[in-house]
Amino acid sequence: MKICLKELRETHVCLEFIDRKGYFQKQRLEALLQESNELVSIFVKSIQTARSNSLAK
Repeated sequence: MKICLKELRETHVCLEFIDRKGYFQKQRLEALLQESNELVSIFVKSIQTARSNSLAK
């Protein structure tokens, strides 16, 4: 999961770069950036939950 989180964060940075350079329409990228943020949040929470579950055992 940590590797996935790292890749998601790198992808988010790339999307922000593409947005700043104006390579795509803002509307198209906003949805992708939103999805990227949501996935990062899900993976962060999943890692935290897995960590706390492994410590509780």
